[in-house]
Amino acid sequence: MNQGSSELPAAGHSAEVFIQGPAGRLETLVAMPKEDLRGFCVVCHPHPLFGGAMTNKVVYTLASCALKAGFATARFNFRGVGKSTGLYDETRGETDDALAVVAWLRAQLDPVLAASAQAGPLPLTLAGFSFGAYVALNAAAQARPQRLVSIAIPFGRYVNSSAPPPHPGCPWLAVHSHDDDVVDFASTQAALAAYAPPPRLQEFDGAGHFFNGRLTELQDVVLPFLR
Repeated sequence: MNQGSSELPAAGHSAEVFIQGPAGRLETLVAMPKEDLRGFCVVCHPHPLFGGAMTNKVVYTLASCALKAGFATARFNFRGVGKSTGLYDETRGETDDALAVVAWLRAQLDPVLAASAQAGPLPLTLAGFSFGAYVALNAAAQARPQRLVSIAIPFGRYVNSSAPPPHPGCPWLAVHSHDDDVVDFASTQAALAAYAPPPRLQEFDGAGHFFNGRLTELQDVVLPFLR
């Protein structure tokens, strides 16, 4: 893996890059699919104040699904996490961080598309786990993704917001386990049901918050949606 590169890695490879965000550099891991490029995906990690980082196994699973679906994929550390600079900002600044990564990756891919003579822009997918799922939903209003994946998305707890973000305006998959001991399933279910149309909600039993031992099943739900 190339340290600190500012260019896209070759097909089938990954690279660590530092993207200029609104609060300083954002530590980012970019990976390219082995075969035809079908889109790009940005994945957001769990709560920075509770150990969340881009190395989280659910975040890794989401990124792996995106790669298998043929997407250039970026997972990154929010401000103040890992090698990213800045301070936690209660979803506001983190939303700006996500938008900065989307903009950077889109700009890097434009020359690739031009060289391949591909018509039209690449479709964007936003994905996130827990706090990161809320940030991805919040960022969707400006980023306008073609797909959104929300794993154990919180409303009210762990996020500072007077009102839920608007509907992303695209196909939307939400995944949540009934026995989630961090983000209450019933509260999330009620919040999602208030959206028109509501997302497709895939319910798990016995997966808890972190999907321990259930990541393969999670992949089996997410990957077909991305494809």
